[in-house]
Amino acid sequence: MGQKINPYGFRLGITTDWKAKWFAEKKQYRTYLHEDLAIREYIKKELPHGMISRVEIERTRDRVRVDIHTARPGIVIGRRGAEVEHLKQQIQKMTGTSEVRVDALEVQQPGLEAQLLSQAIAEQIAGRISFRRAMRRAVQDAMRAGALGVKVQCSGRLAGAEMARREAYREGRVPLTTLRADVDYGFFESKTKYGRIGCKVWIYKGEILPQREEERIRKAAQERVRRRARRRPAAEEGAPEAQATAEVVEETQDNGSTPAVESPPTNQAPKE
Repeated sequence: MGQKINPYGFRLGITTDWKAKWFAEKKQYRTYLHEDLAIREYIKKELPHGMISRVEIERTRDRVRVDIHTARPGIVIGRRGAEVEHLKQQIQKMTGTSEVRVDALEVQQPGLEAQLLSQAIAEQIAGRISFRRAMRRAVQDAMRAGALGVKVQCSGRLAGAEMARREAYREGRVPLTTLRADVDYGFFESKTKYGRIGCKVWIYKGEILPQREEERIRKAAQERVRRRARRRPAAEEGAPEAQATAEVVEETQDNGSTPAVESPPTNQAPKE
């Protein structure tokens, strides 16, 4: 199959979710699509050093919400929220929507974000650092952060050579054709004096398996046992009738039915 398909789009709807969430009619679809592209391009152009991992856009009938996932939320927010307010005003002009919300969400593990690693490699190459050193450092950072496999590739006029070539470093395993594999992909271009160099990063984080019905039933049974164990000491302190009543109520809540409760036996002798 080759390496010609985007790992994110290959798993879209299976293990990955959409980055834009909205519904549009036939005529509105093209408008919304071009607006989303313009919003993402403007944010990346306005915040080139913001270390933005991804931009998620959610639309309703009269509201637009933009979530910016970044490793440097302070740069995105700005001083006293000035940068966020500026972005909000520009997005209002682009979309023509009065209600716009922009949130800056911090990335907890930047070393496991492929987009951030590719951008870091590109910035180091633009800063005249050896591309081999930058690639090896990115691989080490990802493996140190907990990745199961990393693949880094740079292509173009590497080190200012006359002929373009491609070099890659790999560590661990990166199953690109496995749909249940959680593979993060990032791409960034380094603008140098001798041309552009493309940097690609694949990070394998593990497998995403669907939750099985048997596992769900087992966890529910364990939770019921824990609830009964917590209630048993309180019932033992009281009368035996209170314990029996607590067990009957518990069975009623678990099964959704109302079992019959027998009356307690009496010590009176039968009448002759």
